[in-house]
Amino acid sequence: MSTLEKTELEKETSTTTQLSGSQAVLEALLQEGVDTIFGYPGGAIMPIYDALYDYSEKLTHILVRHEQGGIHAAQGYARTSGNVGVAFATSGPGATNLVTGLADAMIDSTPLVCVTGQVFAALLGTDAFQETDVINITTPVTKWNYQVTDANEIPEVMAKAFYIAKTGRPGPVLVDITKNAQLQLFDFLGYKKCDHIRSYRPKPVIRKEYITQAAEVINQAKKPFVLFGQGVILGKAEAEFKAFIEKGGFPAAWTVMGLSALETDHPLNVGMLGMHGNYAPNVMTNECDVLIAIGMRFDDRVTGRLDKYAKQAKIVHLDIDPAEIDKNVKTTVPVWGDCKETLPLLTELLQEKDHNAWVTEFRELEKEEIKEVIQDELNPTTDIMTMGEVLKTLNELTGGDAIIVTDVGQHQMVSCRYAKFNSSRSNVTSGGLGTMGFGLPAAIGAWYGAPHRDVVAIIGDGGIQMTIQELGTIMQFGAKVKIMILNNEFLGMVRQWQQLFHQRRYSFVDITSPDFVAVAKGYYIDGNKISERKDLKPALKTMLDHDGAYLLEVMVGKENNVFPMVAQGTSVSEIRLK
Repeated sequence: MSTLEKTELEKETSTTTQLSGSQAVLEALLQEGVDTIFGYPGGAIMPIYDALYDYSEKLTHILVRHEQGGIHAAQGYARTSGNVGVAFATSGPGATNLVTGLADAMIDSTPLVCVTGQVFAALLGTDAFQETDVINITTPVTKWNYQVTDANEIPEVMAKAFYIAKTGRPGPVLVDITKNAQLQLFDFLGYKKCDHIRSYRPKPVIRKEYITQAAEVINQAKKPFVLFGQGVILGKAEAEFKAFIEKGGFPAAWTVMGLSALETDHPLNVGMLGMHGNYAPNVMTNECDVLIAIGMRFDDRVTGRLDKYAKQAKIVHLDIDPAEIDKNVKTTVPVWGDCKETLPLLTELLQEKDHNAWVTEFRELEKEEIKEVIQDELNPTTDIMTMGEVLKTLNELTGGDAIIVTDVGQHQMVSCRYAKFNSSRSNVTSGGLGTMGFGLPAAIGAWYGAPHRDVVAIIGDGGIQMTIQELGTIMQFGAKVKIMILNNEFLGMVRQWQQLFHQRRYSFVDITSPDFVAVAKGYYIDGNKISERKDLKPALKTMLDHDGAYLLEVMVGKENNVFPMVAQGTSVSEIRLK
């Protein structure tokens, strides 16, 4: 070797940084712009937590009270911030406690990177203490997962994890790192973000001929109807979507996950689709001549009976995931691609129209729903408070500017039906999986994702008891979440089905609850309980004005039902008003 070559080698060697695998994980997070981690330490992930001690000024770690709470918080953070949520857990039960959240994030397309500790590589397969095969357990509920056994892999694997989680149709990624890899020192040559994986195409190629065909079908429509889902939000295409519907004069209805992509008071917003959606959009699905689906997946709760779903209409389906095209509903024209890119191309070819007479048909059906359902729900004449009037009063006080996080059940459907929103990323809920217990931890994460906004968690008396321990997380770290429990003393949605379809055989739905205000005070969180209408508005105002977390329990009617309702096995046009 020449003297020059030796000098260059010495220079190269002298600039090489030695890091542990644990440090490399944290450096990756910093390079990816991560500022908040939700996690819980344990034996197999201890080296990463030891390294985190030195990163406390650069990375905020929120110690949750259960790993499921951690991953739901990461989901809430991702949903309000638009960034990748990050969760840490140890091996064994720590990792398996993430599974529900992974499944929830997978079906709701939420970008997450979860890092789990694992036993030493030499112990894999020996049934070591707290060893579980987390890779095979989580394969069905992750977009990608990978087990690291050598620290040299960490920079590249972490870069791939973030790239896969946030590109294309987002989703959860899990990186499982053995303890030896966390401890191992290696030559860290820097971190390079991933922008390409040979076997992974995040976005399909846009086919201009399909754009042209879709425009021709839409321009010929007399009764066009737009259905929009979370794809509009995930694609950051809210402005492009609004331009599309306004140029075409299209009535537009949203899925639960699409709620807030378009402001609720927009003149072309005709309401919510699905089982407990609004009357007009469900009925008109089977009256329109062209159905334009944007960033939604024709879930069974939206379609009802598929063999009776929009059979009279031509279907134009815009989606980034080719697997969703023709999966449930046969498409006339598929438009593959990111709607941020495809919508402007389609809008350019649209004829400018208003379709006022068609929109008026929706409004006439809306009047029927107001008369039969909404009037009594929002303005009850009995002494019993309804969930709807609580939402109505909340809207008056927030002006539609708050983030609403819901758990799962009747309160969720009522909140989605009646909450007002002025801006996107304001509705956070568990859509596809329907995870009770989601609400409280997701609200914590939502607040960290948007600390400048009011975050109101609306939760039932059943769901709150599944993750109530996360009040401890609020107590320790100070998330200013407003927690509103709508207490009907039942597992309300199950009870409603038992009433309507099982002859009122109320089997194990009568739930006894603790004194929630006292529980909150045990965590040094202020609260109040009300059961009379005269106290509702003052109590809500106190909750919203309070500087810090606050719990308000509102007693509502025990056997109130959520209507309209499309019963399982029926067509959307058979929607019941009562």
